[in-house]
Amino acid sequence: MEIVLCLCMFFFLIIESFTQDIIIPGQSIKDGETLRSAGGSFELGFFSPGSSKNRYVGIWYKKISPGTVVWVANRETPISDRSGVLNITSQGILTLLNSSNSLVWSSNTSKTAESPVAQLLDSGNLVVKERNDNNLENVLWESFDYPCDNLLSGMKLGRNFVTGFERYISSWKSTEDPAPGQYSLRIEPRGYPQLVLKKGSEILFRAGSWNGLYFSGKPGLEQNPVYSYDFVLNNIEVYYKYEHRNSSFVSRYSLNPLGVIQRFMWNERKNDWEIFSTAQADQCAIYAFCGAYATCTTNKSPPCTCLEGFVPRSTKSGDLNSVDWSDGCVRRTPSVCDGKDGFLKHTGLKLPDTSHSWADKSISLQECEKICLRNCSCTAYANLDILKGTGCLIWFNDLIDMTEFTEVGQDLHIRLAASELDRIQRLTIVVFVLYVRKKKLRKEDEKKEEMELPMIDFATIANATNNFSENNMLGRGGFGPVYKGILVEGQEIAIKRLSKNSGQGLEEFKNEVTLIAKLQHRNLVKLFGCCIKGEERLLIYEYMPNKSLDYFIFDKTRSRVLDWHRRMRIVDGIARGLLYLHHDSRLRIIHRDLKTSNILLDNSMNPKISDFGLARKFCGDQTEDKTKRVVGTYGYMSPEYAFGGCFSPKSDVFSFGVLVLEIVTGKRNRGFSGPDQDQTLLGHAWKLWMEERPLELVDNAIGDSYNVAEVLRCINVALLCVQQRPEDRPNMSLVVLMLCGESTLPHPKQPGFFLERNLPPAADSASSKQELYSLDGSTITALEPR
Repeated sequence: MEIVLCLCMFFFLIIESFTQDIIIPGQSIKDGETLRSAGGSFELGFFSPGSSKNRYVGIWYKKISPGTVVWVANRETPISDRSGVLNITSQGILTLLNSSNSLVWSSNTSKTAESPVAQLLDSGNLVVKERNDNNLENVLWESFDYPCDNLLSGMKLGRNFVTGFERYISSWKSTEDPAPGQYSLRIEPRGYPQLVLKKGSEILFRAGSWNGLYFSGKPGLEQNPVYSYDFVLNNIEVYYKYEHRNSSFVSRYSLNPLGVIQRFMWNERKNDWEIFSTAQADQCAIYAFCGAYATCTTNKSPPCTCLEGFVPRSTKSGDLNSVDWSDGCVRRTPSVCDGKDGFLKHTGLKLPDTSHSWADKSISLQECEKICLRNCSCTAYANLDILKGTGCLIWFNDLIDMTEFTEVGQDLHIRLAASELDRIQRLTIVVFVLYVRKKKLRKEDEKKEEMELPMIDFATIANATNNFSENNMLGRGGFGPVYKGILVEGQEIAIKRLSKNSGQGLEEFKNEVTLIAKLQHRNLVKLFGCCIKGEERLLIYEYMPNKSLDYFIFDKTRSRVLDWHRRMRIVDGIARGLLYLHHDSRLRIIHRDLKTSNILLDNSMNPKISDFGLARKFCGDQTEDKTKRVVGTYGYMSPEYAFGGCFSPKSDVFSFGVLVLEIVTGKRNRGFSGPDQDQTLLGHAWKLWMEERPLELVDNAIGDSYNVAEVLRCINVALLCVQQRPEDRPNMSLVVLMLCGESTLPHPKQPGFFLERNLPPAADSASSKQELYSLDGSTITALEPR
């Protein structure tokens, strides 16, 4: 019996040694066995990439994507069979041996330990350390010091100036060969350090220098609720790293064998990686694409433009049809460095290549200008830290690899001869005078240009709808009726015919045409054209056969069509449509009337946001606006908008939160009838949430076939969106991340409009001077000028 017990314990110890997160001297990992991090996020073992039969020791994701390898030990020395064994010596050196006990790879550290262990951390970092020392600053060796083709949260890119040791990521040679390929992403230390992609020694792409918030060529990297970024530069070292503020949001940078840098984010619901961004998104990402003293502008033809005060160096660069601007530009008037030179300020730029620059973080921008002016070799200067508005960065060579951004970017002060500055100033005055003179003449042309849509003949629309027959009517809203039409070629369309009494006049009509014509997204309804004849104003949309969300969600019979999977897909689609409007479109749009009746459903029940008549455009870094003319729909408007006329992206977020709760419950927020008669749906949801009974909110039409975790996540996100204070609500970027992740979400605060009596009363008389509200939940308008 004792022998059997001992054998069982021995077997248990063997199994444990391969499932725990550490190995010690005397233990080994053989091909077919793995080491798993304590939280189960990562696993280490042997693998063969693609169809290759070579064996490598690697680290890959365990919980989410087991096929995604993020680190390889023996990149250049594969093992040809399954005889490999990974050990740790008594000195704390990792060794990989083959069948003949020959050394294939080692960690090759000069540091030794008394009681070493190798441990796989939940960050994906394999470390060698003293067994009882948990201070990661004291590790003897770590895989994070030797990145491969992936940059993970907590990894560093950079260089130690004292030892010369460099951390960088490099591509695989191919999908079946993890040996270092041609491409590498690294911090270039010459001049003021910058992040660059190289092919061998040639720079292909430059993310730019760090400006206190982000790399100047990648303004999307600023701090946010999901990621933190760190750039350190001192006499000892320079490095960059990013970290997840919440470990449940999983993302990684990858440099593929073709030299493309992409950021991937794990979508838990789709169980797949999604491309979050690509560094080389267009031709302006190509290093020095426009040559010296020229800027590159995305979506512009030609993309290259000489800076003011400069002209094309050759006819090749000056040719509008040329695709080769590598010759760049030269000064129209040479700088004579006689003390009379000056500087012209350019805004919204990716700063030039800083390989030949000088920086001082202690001096002011004014001192920076004086230093540059005194040095005849100085070509430009800029702030070093835009967050603090301090520091000095000076260029001593031609200004190369600049991109012009529309809403972000930095200021750059470029040296010009005094005579050139005078010429530019005179030209600016002339241009301004001409602008003022032509402004009135352009107004009519601008009205025509705003439409940007084909005008469709009224007779064509009347014919398509059988002369606006009642049989063709799809529904009626506060703006007027909507008809189904069929064009001669057989295409189905939907026609919104604005009613004279809708309150949605020419301004709203123009607004919708202007905005939606410039928006393209799969979760936004497509506008085909418009028609104006006399007092008739019509908008022609793509036809949505399944009508609107409210047609299904609030009907006891039809709501059964919307199982939980469909409802979750609708929530996700609305969220992504709003994210596009708020962040990703070339216009930043606040919808202001988001509700179930404005969510249309296509053949596959995919949602499309519609009705942009009340939408407003935001410019640049504008975050909110205010109006005396409150428009929207009761039950969906945020408190700050309904009572104070203040609207922002966060007011749309509030409406989205209401929508999500309505989708989960199948009940309207406005007019909700529950156990407490004075509560809105928001108040009822909040009460059940606080009492830890949120699943009681789920629509009975769904039955029991729903994912409990997804339902709880949706309710939690919805309550975060409808919090009373706008600053407490998440933006749509974070909403999308929270919906598709598995993170522990923040606890919401009490929602706005917690009680029905907190809402302003509906007007019962046309004599109300302030606000006239409809009693049926249709669009409201306060009768005061903007």
